Amino acid sequence: MTEKGALRRMLLAARRAMVEPQRGAANTALAKNVEARLRAHAVRHLGVFWPIQGEPDLRPLYALLAQAGIALALPVVIGKDQPLAFSVWQPGDEMVTDAFGVPTPANPRFVPLPPALLIPCVGFTAEHFRLGYGGGFYDRTLAREPCPLTIGIAYACQQAAFAIGPHDIALDEIVTELPPPA
Repeated sequence: MTEKGALRRMLLAARRAMVEPQRGAANTALAKNVEARLRAHAVRHLGVFWPIQGEPDLRPLYALLAQAGIALALPVVIGKDQPLAFSVWQPGDEMVTDAFGVPTPANPRFVPLPPALLIPCVGFTAEHFRLGYGGGFYDRTLAREPCPLTIGIAYACQQAAFAIGPHDIALDEIVTELPPPA
């Protein structure tokens, strides 16, 4: 096991080191896998994320989902040590950068926690535990009841072993660019 801070730095560096066309091909394959999972779950309302720090970029998929009538929402940090709030979002909506450097809707229209969330992962375990950036925002969000369907999004190279804390909540699934296991 590696200390989480050092592991986080190593995984972020590896993710940032991905180059085109590897990154583009991985994003395309990942989007196809995510779309298949969402169809399997008949998702109609979905919390998504805006890619930062080399996270998988699923924005082309988001546009297709919105065209198909799936209601999308982006997370918004409303305060330190608070769970995330979610705002209605459509591709093309005006965005601003928050205090953490994350693009969020310029005119947020808050909605209840969506019944399904795509959650970016810095790292993940084989048991679907997620390593994030260390702020605990998703941990606090997922501690609420009822917990939504949680689909972790990561590149396959981000799988790692790390210690699980008492506040960590396993995600329902992890989707990568690799074909799902048979």
